[in-house]
Amino acid sequence: MSKQDLQSVAKALVAEGKGILAADESSGTIKKRFDSISVESTEENRRSYREMLFTTEGAADYISGVILFDETIRQSTKDGVPFPEVLSKQGTIPGIKVDTGAKPMAGFPNERVTEGLDGLRDRLAEYAKLGAKFAKWRAVITIGDGIPTVACMNANAHALARYAALCQEAGVVPIVEPEVLMDGDHDIDRCEQVTAETLSRMYDALFEMGVVLEGALLKPNMVISGKGCKKQASPEEIAEATVRTFLRTVPAAVPGIVFLSGGQTAEQATENLSAMNALGKFPWELSFSYGRALQAPALKAWSGKAENVPAAKKVYHHRAKMNGAARYGKYTANMEKELAA
Repeated sequence: MSKQDLQSVAKALVAEGKGILAADESSGTIKKRFDSISVESTEENRRSYREMLFTTEGAADYISGVILFDETIRQSTKDGVPFPEVLSKQGTIPGIKVDTGAKPMAGFPNERVTEGLDGLRDRLAEYAKLGAKFAKWRAVITIGDGIPTVACMNANAHALARYAALCQEAGVVPIVEPEVLMDGDHDIDRCEQVTAETLSRMYDALFEMGVVLEGALLKPNMVISGKGCKKQASPEEIAEATVRTFLRTVPAAVPGIVFLSGGQTAEQATENLSAMNALGKFPWELSFSYGRALQAPALKAWSGKAENVPAAKKVYHHRAKMNGAARYGKYTANMEKELAA
């Protein structure tokens, strides 16, 4: 894939009114999700659940791409159509999660560095053959007493940059995800400080590795109060702090920023994204790449029962539509009533 092709895929992923579904939960994470609805996490149950999401009529009006897990990119519908093909036929771009998880960082208590670079060149070649046009790698930055350290931020920035360079070599658009976690009692100002430093170090590393920014997307946290903070910031405060931070740190060459929902409720994630887009136009598109915030209501509606599939699809379509409205800064809480209609 040429630089122009990388750029066109990156732009298509942040097309107006659209965003990305993150359906790339690891085996452990999807088990937790299924445990919450008392459904056994078997391969067939996971396949059925993903098929329900991927075959929701009209979802492609709001969903530009789907991030898949290694198991999922190899699965098919009950009629034998591979999932990447199902998505592509709808005009939805298939993607793949390629990191192997955040592991404890030696010598740095309570900090983690993401692994998965070994063998990544060969894995990317295989995923490209299976239909993946973009990939994702998540780094985890924890705020706490004396952390994050410069060493942790730099180690994760370097890994993200090496991953992104390998992706572009393979003709795959990299999404870089440096997530500053909501866990902790820090306030929004501390989150802003750490997010700015994390992003600055990562873009320095991407530049050093020769990554073409026009053919790469950013998947960050919003600048938000820690879960344990007594004073929770309003959507307007979150929007202003987030946009301010990104204007200072994210190069204008980047086509789009696709936020993670990171522990927010489905409605909070939509409301905060809408508040940002209501502030005006920016050098990059402000979009979404939500996992739980798109799936949780549909997962609950489904509850592992075939007879619930139509209702669950309706719920998923609704959440996709709400986030589509947030892309224009037009979401209002009143729009949630559409689902009951």
